[in-house]
Amino acid sequence: MASVKLTNVKKIYDKHVVAVHDFNLEIKDKEFVVFVGPSGCGKSTTLRMIAGLEEISEGTVEIGGEVVNDLQPKDRNIAMVFQNYALYPHMTVYDNIAFSLRLQKMPEDVIYNKVTNAAEILGITDYLMRKPRALSGGQRQRVAIGRAMVRDSKVFLMDEPLSNLDAKLRNQMRAEIILLRQKLDTTFVYVTHDQTEAMTLGDRIVIMKDGYIKQVGTPTEVFEKPANLFVAEFIGAPKMNIMRTELVREGGKYYVKPFGAKIEVDGEKGSLLNEKGIAPKEILLGVRPEHIVLSRTPGENTIPAILEVNEMMGSELHLHVYTEDGTRLIVRVPTIDLENDQRKSLVNGAQLYITFTGKVMHFFDPETEENMLFGSETEPERQI
Repeated sequence: MASVKLTNVKKIYDKHVVAVHDFNLEIKDKEFVVFVGPSGCGKSTTLRMIAGLEEISEGTVEIGGEVVNDLQPKDRNIAMVFQNYALYPHMTVYDNIAFSLRLQKMPEDVIYNKVTNAAEILGITDYLMRKPRALSGGQRQRVAIGRAMVRDSKVFLMDEPLSNLDAKLRNQMRAEIILLRQKLDTTFVYVTHDQTEAMTLGDRIVIMKDGYIKQVGTPTEVFEKPANLFVAEFIGAPKMNIMRTELVREGGKYYVKPFGAKIEVDGEKGSLLNEKGIAPKEILLGVRPEHIVLSRTPGENTIPAILEVNEMMGSELHLHVYTEDGTRLIVRVPTIDLENDQRKSLVNGAQLYITFTGKVMHFFDPETEENMLFGSETEPERQI
């Protein structure tokens, strides 16, 4: 049993600086949970409280059903992988991985079997007699993971383990961590500021800001149903476009009117607005860049825009445009969808027309910034 439960956990520095506010979360046995958020949001502090490296100011932490607030890190049966590898430079890879086992006075034959088995899983068998300075960043991180693996711990804690690697190595190591998780079949708590890592690795994602949990959900849930404006803009790259506009109701149907256009809210979103009886009001409308499409001609449901920057990203273009009132938006366009003459016409200063459907819209209250359809605390205003 390797569940982790945090109840009303708080971290206070210098008696008045609150780094983590009333943190409540239950991590199931063998679940992979990722803490993600901008720098200073409290994610690493929370992980260190689980590990016992930071004192808990208030609340309780349980591992496997046991309250561990007063236990030393070595007694919590956890393994931790740090951002900076924390390898002993004077020891070989073999000795680095074996270090904690020798502290436990395990027989050398048992140590040998554990170290070589971990090395084989991680693909570092050929490096066991090397010193850390002779390894690449990715190889050093594998050694750090191997050192954690051999401890047979209940819970794996990983604090931004890939942040020191270049983009290509990060992609490779992400895949290796997924495979490692399948082989170890234990509980993982992973901290990152990289939303791509969070979305690809986590069974559930805990999105944090300023020491508060903003949303907990599966990658699909936080992407498709962001609870608030912060989550909507944080998850997704490029970030979601936000427009201030009016939500109106005519003939039993809802419409939005951004920048003079008139677009019906259809599909599930339109049905939910009706079910909740949302009153017409000023809203913050969110649309992801990949859900905006280019239109060749102006129309009632199109928005005129001027192309400011065209970024060629290989398989797609990122078009930075601005509307007549100066609002800047980003449009993602797959290059395969464009004819050569269209691509040539996408020059800075070009007149474009863009649109989107009601199925891809997100609605946020301008005052609370909660999602009007899916926000956890949203109380919709009833239609009169």
